[in-house]
Amino acid sequence: MTDPSDEPAEGEHAPAGRGAARRHTESSSAFHDHVRAARSEFEQQIDRARADFGQVQDRINERTGRNLLMAILIGLAVGAVVLATLLFVTWLFLVFAISVCLLGVFEFARALQTSGRRIDVWPQLVAGAIIMLSGFFLGHWTHWVITFACVAAVIVWRLLAQMAASDGRRYGDVLTDVLVTGFVPLYVPFLASLALVLLRQEQGELWVLGMLIVVVAADTGAYASGLAFGAHPMAPRISPKKTWEGFAGGAVATTVIAVLYTLFVLHAPWWVGVVFGIVILGCATVGDLGESMIKRDLGIKDMSSWLPGHGGVLDRLDSILPSAGGALALYFLFFPLVTAG
Repeated sequence: MTDPSDEPAEGEHAPAGRGAARRHTESSSAFHDHVRAARSEFEQQIDRARADFGQVQDRINERTGRNLLMAILIGLAVGAVVLATLLFVTWLFLVFAISVCLLGVFEFARALQTSGRRIDVWPQLVAGAIIMLSGFFLGHWTHWVITFACVAAVIVWRLLAQMAASDGRRYGDVLTDVLVTGFVPLYVPFLASLALVLLRQEQGELWVLGMLIVVVAADTGAYASGLAFGAHPMAPRISPKKTWEGFAGGAVATTVIAVLYTLFVLHAPWWVGVVFGIVILGCATVGDLGESMIKRDLGIKDMSSWLPGHGGVLDRLDSILPSAGGALALYFLFFPLVTAG
């Protein structure tokens, strides 16, 4: 048997147990201190990185005059929607195009109202929707007739509204209101409807996509080249930031992209791509300068602030609207050559 005197006394276990517990507590405390220190250092690094990124972004925004990162993200998102709907679900592209067009009409009408012009928003929206739908579903001559009828309708509406107002508005202001009222449906929905006329043609979706890609190439090339090398203003009274160096960069980018797209997608001769690029570049430039002249006349920088980094919807459509007409004309001119080849 074991002698009880050989077993350690209860008091002898206590110091050892307390020492182990103390060492465990100290080890746990050191571990938590290390974790807290590591987390604090990580948070500081994140704060420094965020501050550095903010400073870089501020310098870029100051140089470019807009939120470039947000503009790129929104551009990529819109591009993905356009590509997916245009190539795979045509009716969704139709809905998207009409919605964007009507937003542009709404922006334009509100900007005109802010500048003191009398313009009726809802009749403009209804007329714009009818013009866009007729461009896709009806024949060419019917589309023209409906466009003329819609323009006449909004003008008559404005004259009747002015007569009902009886506010003694001057003849010159009333005439300006009437001219502007007739200009809005021609500038936005009619030009946009030409893209839908092109869309319903054989392989029309490829030509619409090519037009959009070339317009984006023109804008991007001109923007990058103008930002890097711009020194000689192109039209200082209309748009001081547009330079001949930017136009040259846009011309190079447009020609390269148009030739590649024509060769590998439209399967047409390379010189068709050169013509396509030059025509779209000219239309896009005229559209950009034209909208800049309108905004300068209205005394505004952007049509709205709905698209961060871009301005308004119409600020993104300015180059596309006249380009749709150019692309449609080129389709009727060159598509027989493409199919014959």
